[in-house]
Amino acid sequence: MKEKLLERKLREAVKRKGGEALKLYSAYHTGMPDRLVLMPGGKASFAETKATGKKPTALQEKAMGRLRAMGFKAEVVDTQEALDEFLGGL
Repeated sequence: MKEKLLERKLREAVKRKGGEALKLYSAYHTGMPDRLVLMPGGKASFAETKATGKKPTALQEKAMGRLRAMGFKAEVVDTQEALDEFLGGL
């Protein structure tokens, strides 16, 4: 599945759940995940979308590891199943 399609599905599903999936740009912290997902009740998660079969770069893995170490959910979404799992944990 293409990255753009997964990203659109993520945005739409999060919106249906009452949240926001904000595009994340960071000039100073390269490797940050694509989306910051904000949900009601003050929950924040991060999603790195990739086309099916593509892997995150080492820099992206490192950034997600730092976020996880701080207690945030930070996942790679590269298939419909991965998207469903991510959304189920919100």
